[in-house]
Amino acid sequence: MALHNSEIADRFDRLADLLEIEGANPFRVRAYRNAARTVRGYPRSMADLLADDVDLTELPDIGDDLAKKIEGLVSNGELPLLDEVEERTPPALSELMKIQGLGAKRVRALHEAINIETLEDLRAAVESGQVRAVEGFGEKSEDKIRRRLKKFSGKDERIKLSEAEQIAAPLVKYLEKANGLKEIVVAGSFRRRKETVGDLDILITAKTKNNVMEHFTSYEDIEEVASRGETRSTVYLRCGMQVDLRVVPQVSFGSAQHYFTGSKDHNIAVRKLGIKKGYKINEYGVFEGDKRIAGETEKSVYASVDLPLIPPELRENRGELEAARENQLPDLVRLEDLRGNLHTHTDATDGRNSLKSMAAAAAEFGLEYLAITDHSKHLKVAHGLDEKRLKQQLQAIDKLNDELSGIRLLKSIEVDILQDGKLDLADSVLEQLDLVLCAVHHKFDLSKQKQTERILRAMDSPHCHILAHPSGRLINRREAYDIDLEKILEAAAARSCAVELNAQPDRLDLTDEGCRMARELGVKVSIAADAHSARGFDTLRFGVDQARRGWLEADDVLNTRPLKALLEILKR
Repeated sequence: MALHNSEIADRFDRLADLLEIEGANPFRVRAYRNAARTVRGYPRSMADLLADDVDLTELPDIGDDLAKKIEGLVSNGELPLLDEVEERTPPALSELMKIQGLGAKRVRALHEAINIETLEDLRAAVESGQVRAVEGFGEKSEDKIRRRLKKFSGKDERIKLSEAEQIAAPLVKYLEKANGLKEIVVAGSFRRRKETVGDLDILITAKTKNNVMEHFTSYEDIEEVASRGETRSTVYLRCGMQVDLRVVPQVSFGSAQHYFTGSKDHNIAVRKLGIKKGYKINEYGVFEGDKRIAGETEKSVYASVDLPLIPPELRENRGELEAARENQLPDLVRLEDLRGNLHTHTDATDGRNSLKSMAAAAAEFGLEYLAITDHSKHLKVAHGLDEKRLKQQLQAIDKLNDELSGIRLLKSIEVDILQDGKLDLADSVLEQLDLVLCAVHHKFDLSKQKQTERILRAMDSPHCHILAHPSGRLINRREAYDIDLEKILEAAAARSCAVELNAQPDRLDLTDEGCRMARELGVKVSIAADAHSARGFDTLRFGVDQARRGWLEADDVLNTRPLKALLEILKR
């Protein structure tokens, strides 16, 4: 069974950690980290790409050497360099770097000074007071590590939606080949499109004669069959994820979908509405006494309590039942509503492809306009543009726009918000652009007040059109920096700024709650791919999922506008 993208990325991340602990060349370390990021966030599995003869070097940050390493991992699960490094450096040291504040140098210092190799070693050393005695640490550092250890579980219990999709998609494709299978739905938080997923609940209907359970429990990615029955089986996959498969009668398929999609709070609220009408609502149907009166479709379940069908993304008991009762459910945004992408990188900074290639890919995806937002000069790790290089890019955009048909490139930049809230480029430079995307890329540890004030000062600039990835979080990897989001969104509304919903699967930033807050305050949201390669626009669908969970309609989204209307809005 080929490794999932997350498993390949984990190996690259561990290799990068251990090399960094050893003091290896920073560019070499960064290459493996960037490769891990690319693979982990890519919407298609590496195995599928190789099966389709896709050249992996077309992916961001993947050169010939890394492409060969990915091929080896896909074909036999082996990464010889990692094995070699683990022989000389304890592999458990990589886990220590997951503790916020423990970088490679500090992990190496702890290892060399007091022989720390594992999380348990670190916990014991903290409690015995040994850490404070290590040069460069002290009592305050030891106390910070103690508090962070208490929050750290060591393993993420929920995985990102994109990773769950890479696990679910081949499994569903496999199950569809079972004899007698009729319909199949992956329910649970996966169907509600939550940004993280704990396990998979799969529902099917089948003919009386079928081999579904036998077929399911023979899946090659299964580590353990926990239970197997005629109508329900539970397995654990090699990656550790639990999968429950249920065969349900056709007459109960709708009520089963409703029940197992959840959320729990939403289902309880619906059941209470049923009780008021004298009905019992469960996974088998809607019953009046012993008589089933609904349940074959989800629509019939909701109709039994006088409600229209509520989209799965809204089922969190956050006002959707009341909105449905008043016929006020939002007409949720769809992928096909998007007219352009307002966050794109090229090979001028940390992207993989040229201006022309990115324009062609966006046009093929169906977009009408594309903002080229390479990084500004402060982000040296991404080879950010200074004034001279930006001017050259603007000239290239003008020239290419004269040649293009069907798509327009916007002259833009992703400009760093400096610690004092100033923007990384002068007003005289920014005023030449169609759009300015402003972002925090450093000093994540400022206090809530200082971080909030920093962003507010940046939005005071008349050139700040969109605040990019507002919280800076990386799901399961980096916590959001501390900000007063409501205050920032109120300021955005007052200044006619938009905020970004970054569709990268490891960001999905804004959160769904943030999207809804923006909508209520009248702040437009840009659903942005943050594309670093010609294949990078596929992530937009994850942004749309998040936007739908945040109740956003097409009118709430900035880049659903045609180009002329967008340019009018950007005039601020």
